[in-house]
This record gives sequence, structure tokens and C-alpha cells, in this order.
Amino acid sequence: MSARIGATFNFYRDGDRAALLRDRLADYLERRAAAPVLLLGEAPGYRGTRISGIPFTSERQLTGSGPAEATATLVHRTLADLGVAREVLLWNLVPTHPGDAGSNRRPTRAEIEAGIPFALELACGREVVPIGRLAWQALGGVYVRHPAHGGALAFRNGLRAALL
Repeated sequence: MSARIGATFNFYRDGDRAALLRDRLADYLERRAAAPVLLLGEAPGYRGTRISGIPFTSERQLTGSGPAEATATLVHRTLADLGVAREVLLWNLVPTHPGDAGSNRRPTRAEIEAGIPFALELACGREVVPIGRLAWQALGGVYVRHPAHGGALAFRNGLRAALL
């Protein structure tokens, strides 16, 4: 993935771990090719996808070491508790990281528009469940609150209602 999306950091193209992250993403997308649900977030986090290469997933979840990320932990725990983990493909509206190695920022409108084609390609034939306002505003569907900043219970309840 060599896309340039505004001022975001494309960790699949740039950096010393780019080849590893591309391989991880390719393997993940292949394993989830038949998933009937696309869970669509806003953008990669600096402690999660930017380091692991897998949306809504931290390096610690993949390897047992490295940084953990609270949202990734909540998302995976909720999917497992609901018994739907294997039925969901995780993705972000903006697939590259807006921010720097130590922070996140809200994607710009142009970055969101540039990311939509990637999301639409993955959405084809799947039920789309947007997580958070940006994803919901961009693609519509049933709104599910993002789990960050005290939203864990609302996320769990919203996801349960959307999927079960």
C-alpha cells in the first residue's frame, strides 16, 4: 500500500517496519476475506495500528510485547465476548496515521475523502458498522460510539445491537 493521504504517515510504505506491516496486513486481509461485517473506525492510533499494521490491534496483542492500546483491547474483548470475532473485518476510514509517533490528531476532510475509496472497496458485500462519528458521518449506517474516552459500555451495547 503506497497511498499518500494528506499529511498522514503511511507506515505500510515508510519506516523500518514497513515490509513487516505490509505482510501482516496482507495476511490479515486474506484471513478475513469472507468476513460478513466491516467494523470501520476513524484512523490508526499511534500505539495501535501504526505499530502493529492491523486495524484496532496493538503490537502487544500480536506478539505479547510492545505497546498496548486501550481501544484495541476493548474492541477485541467485545468481539470475543459477543462471539463474532471471526465474522468481522477491522478497518479504518483513513488507513494511514494522522499524527506523529507520540500522538493522534483528527483526520482532515480531505484525508477522510481520500480514505473512503479504500473503505468502500472493503465494504463491498459486507454489513458496515461505523465506529465513532467520523466513520458514521462518512458512510452512514447504524452509529456505534467509539470506545475511547469513557465510551466502553456504550460501544459494547451499540455493537451488540448492531450485530446481534
